[in-house]
Amino acid sequence: MSKKLYVGGLPYSFDNAELEKLFATVGTVESAKIIMDRDSGRSKGFGFVEMSSASEAQQAIKQLHGTEQGGRTITVSEAQPERERTGGGGRGGRGGFGGGNRGGDRDRGGRGGW
Repeated sequence: MSKKLYVGGLPYSFDNAELEKLFATVGTVESAKIIMDRDSGRSKGFGFVEMSSASEAQQAIKQLHGTEQGGRTITVSEAQPERERTGGGGRGGRGGFGGGNRGGDRDRGGRGGW
């Protein structure tokens, strides 16, 4: 059974192929993905690697955690399950429009809300 790892502190110059090459020195890599910033298209400095077995994942943690890659010290650990995302454009979330009295208070001579 494959095991997913979190890799933090990556050099911003790393791409998916370099990440895969690094972990392939330890075992069989099922997938390697650098997380990119949606707006700028640049690396966020972390990613995920899926190793083919739990024992290879533990070996990767043991061998690569705390090593220096491209002038940065990387963190390698077991990936946590993805949390449910909240917020955004829906009701009850943190983002979106509205809220607050943007135009001043009517009782004090302001234009009022919306």
